[in-house]
Amino acid sequence: MSQAKRLKIAVVLNVVIIAMQVSVGIRAHSLGLLADAGHNFTDVGALLISLWAVQLVRRSPTSKRSFGYHRSGILAAQANAALILIASSFIMFEAVRRFTEPHHVEGLIVVFAAAAALLANGASAILLNDHSGDVNMRSAVLHMVGDAAASAGVVAAGLVMYVTDGSYWLDPLVSILIGLVIGWRAVQLLKHTTDILMEATPASLDVEAMTRAVMTVNGVESLHDLHVWSLSSAMRALSAHVVLDGHPTLEEAQRVGERIKAVLAHDFAIGHATLELECEPCSTHLDDCLIAAIHSDHGHGHRHH
Repeated sequence: MSQAKRLKIAVVLNVVIIAMQVSVGIRAHSLGLLADAGHNFTDVGALLISLWAVQLVRRSPTSKRSFGYHRSGILAAQANAALILIASSFIMFEAVRRFTEPHHVEGLIVVFAAAAALLANGASAILLNDHSGDVNMRSAVLHMVGDAAASAGVVAAGLVMYVTDGSYWLDPLVSILIGLVIGWRAVQLLKHTTDILMEATPASLDVEAMTRAVMTVNGVESLHDLHVWSLSSAMRALSAHVVLDGHPTLEEAQRVGERIKAVLAHDFAIGHATLELECEPCSTHLDDCLIAAIHSDHGHGHRHH
């Protein structure tokens, strides 16, 4: 099933959840249920953003955007993280206020409504988890997992309130805990997407191991001016200067470059490599040593993780 279809189904499920939670939450006087509904409302917007990003990524590169729209998924993930933080802050603010103004809560109604939301959110999380590693889809899954956890907390609080016919302080307490957990996950997602936008070296990439692998390629003497970054959660790019043994011909140098890029694509999932091949380090012989600058995209030749 395509990512777009998964997202559309999740949007429909969340709209149904929101309508149910708002109506039942008002009737049962449950802040926890209304907070969960508010979080689900932000999720609908977040899922729509993710859907928009998935459609953008499919667009072909243009002269103005030579890498296409790969970063749209990262921007969508950042927007989703920001929405989660806003929703979490609102939930905790209302929960603190509710502590000073406790309300009777109809626990049994809350339990049934939250249980239904738990099942729907859990199903959405499973549906959206396509194991692609795409950060945009990960952010959507985070929304659903957060909502499922929130609903589980509301179920537990509702059961206690129903059995004891009291303990109404549990309703805002669960809301605060939900806000803290979801907010922390959002901060982590925001940090990860910011690293990508700042073109940081991918956290999962061992640069020293990659350098050693390149040095084992026949014809390579040394490597310098190395830069590795992510275009998206699924596409890595690299640029480097490679000093070759001896004084190879242009054809021989090109073959070495192709062998290097094959290693980078297969072993380190680097889909776009730009190499400058030199016979001497360019810092001392810039005018004489440059053999070739080879640009290639091995995106079709490696697996996304």
